[in-house]
Amino acid sequence: MEAHSDKRKYHPFSEHAADFIRSLLVKANPKNTLELIDCTDLFIKQPPTANMNTRFTPYAMLRLFADELPQIPDRILYLDDDIVIRGDITAFYKQNIKGIELVGVLDYWGRFFFHNVKTKRVFDYLNSGVLLLNMTKIKQTGLFAKVRDMMQTKKMFLPDQSAINKLAVAKRVVPRRYNEQYRLQKNTKIQHFTTSFRFWPYFHTQTVKPWDVDRVHSVLHLHEYDDLLNEYLKIRNNLKE
Repeated sequence: MEAHSDKRKYHPFSEHAADFIRSLLVKANPKNTLELIDCTDLFIKQPPTANMNTRFTPYAMLRLFADELPQIPDRILYLDDDIVIRGDITAFYKQNIKGIELVGVLDYWGRFFFHNVKTKRVFDYLNSGVLLLNMTKIKQTGLFAKVRDMMQTKKMFLPDQSAINKLAVAKRVVPRRYNEQYRLQKNTKIQHFTTSFRFWPYFHTQTVKPWDVDRVHSVLHLHEYDDLLNEYLKIRNNLKE
């Protein structure tokens, strides 16, 4: 997708990188596939005008066009690019989602600050980095269309996530092991390297992404994924062209 705001220009995902990733997927399982979908026209038709010059980027909005893409299946698992799947998530993916728009995990920090009174729950604010989506239900309720409309007119903090939480009428909350955003646990299935708060030695935000190998070691003191990260270091140049 090609897009730009007053301050930034955005480029499509590299076809070279896609071809390389496709080769890895097929090598692992000949039935695996990868398809690039150009959402430029959809984005231009309905840009998130009120949020284009925030920390939010158009890339985060691409999933919100899933209801407009005929090749998207009825059930999809959306994953941010800063997650690591470290266990079997079959049960999560295959759960019964009849009547449910989306399934996710509470946002570790946001649950304390944001709330939708319509849900009648103490905590209901989901992190949108890992979502199991029922596209049939989402099309019925018009959830993504409503989210796109809101992002055109209302400036928000974490706009896509905030709008999804405000407008979803049928969501399910599952245990944090399916989107661990704070600290790796023994039962973690998916670890999400989000920006978080730290209180020692002073209050500050902390952002470490899994591809920043040196800081994964020096800041997080995490060596759980060294084998995987060493493989990444060998191939990462193929992902930059």
